[in-house]
Order: sequence, then C-alpha cells, then structure tokens
Amino acid sequence: MMHLQNNLLNSFSVDDRVQLFPHLKLVNLPLGTIIYEPYQKRDYVYFPIDCIISTFYVTADGASAEISIVGNEGISDIACFMGGESALNLAVVQSEGFAYRLSAIELRKQFDNNTDIRAHLLVYTQSLIVQISQTAVCNRHHSIQQRLCRWLLLSLDRTSSNNLTMTHELIASMLGVRREGVTEAAGKLQKLGAISYARGHIKILDRAKLEVLSCECYQVVKKESARIDNKVSIYQQHSSVC
Repeated sequence: MMHLQNNLLNSFSVDDRVQLFPHLKLVNLPLGTIIYEPYQKRDYVYFPIDCIISTFYVTADGASAEISIVGNEGISDIACFMGGESALNLAVVQSEGFAYRLSAIELRKQFDNNTDIRAHLLVYTQSLIVQISQTAVCNRHHSIQQRLCRWLLLSLDRTSSNNLTMTHELIASMLGVRREGVTEAAGKLQKLGAISYARGHIKILDRAKLEVLSCECYQVVKKESARIDNKVSIYQQHSSVC
C-alpha cells in the first residue's frame, strides 16, 4: 500500500493515491515561506508531511491574527475546490519541513470527478471549520496564557518533535496580541515547568500540564478531529465492502 505520510492523502483509497501520485511533487518549505497571499489565485496546494502552515488575517493597519493551523492532517487550502479559487487570508510556513505539492487545477478536477476524494475533502473541510470557529471563540473569551497553551498543543499535534522554533514576536502575531503579553505568559509557563524557552526555541517539558492550563478549545478541536478520523475509517470500510 502506498503511504504518503499525510493523513488526508492516506484517507484516499489505494487506487486514488496511485492515480494522484504522478501529480504530486515532494518539496521543502523553509520557515517563513509565503504559501499564498490575500486574493491571490492558487496555482498549487500543499499536503504537509512534517511542516506546519499557519493561515492569518491581516488588517488594513498591518495587525494580524492566526485563523487556522494545518499540518500532516490536512491540506494548505480549501478555496480551490470549494469554488472560491482565492481567499482573503495569508498562509505562511510556521515550521519548516516537507510537503507534497499538487496543481490546484488537478485537485479541482479530482474533486469534481471523483466522489470518494470529494467526500474526504469535504469531511476534512468540516474539521477545519470547527478549528476556525473555535479559534474565534478562544481569541474573544480566553486569556493569553490559555490561548498560548492551545496554540502550542495544536502545533505539537502536527510535529514529531517537542521542540518549536518560534519567537515571541511571531507568536504574538499569530495570537493577535502584544509581544509583552506573550513574554509574560511564556514566562509563567516556564516557571510552572511546562516549557523552556531560549532564543526563539521552545521545548515542551510537560504536555499534560499544558493541557490542564489550556482552555476547553483545544479539546473541542482535538475531539472533532478524532470524530472525523473515525468517520473517514467507517466510510473507507463501507466503500471496500461495496
């Protein structure tokens, strides 16, 4: 069986993966790479393997806040197959690594003509919408420390390492808060023994403590992802029987 190290790709049938494989290109995405800019038509989409891609909304005065985070569970962009072709968001590589690149035209073709691939992409889209919605709630109602914990946990779920390369300034940009607020929150987490931080490198020391200190938003997103994964498994079993 062809294993492509991306959960969304691996949810497709073996036949569909074999059909897609000639169109996929393995690429390295360095930290800070801009995947797409607001209102820019997407020529390619990316299925992350070990990189992490963050999607931002940037205001007219230059302020920003992260809307979603995508790793090896999904795809960099849903606009190309949802009919919009472009969106008003900015997507940037948050953590360097590899991804499979696919022509947006090819993905739209598969979405239109392949019912199984379309079903899996729509199921993933539902999961992403839950993450986006919960992020909006979190940014409105929870403390900076809780939001930082949620963000760290979501990032951990999308990497095989306990180490994250991230400055306080960049985290502040993602959370839509002042840098000083992130510095204070990170300092508290370090004193509690949950993380260590030095020169832009964050090491997670106690994941369980982070989960306790986080708000309920992380668990909501995690449970929805698990529910979606279970739904995909049931769909695959049903398809194989048929």
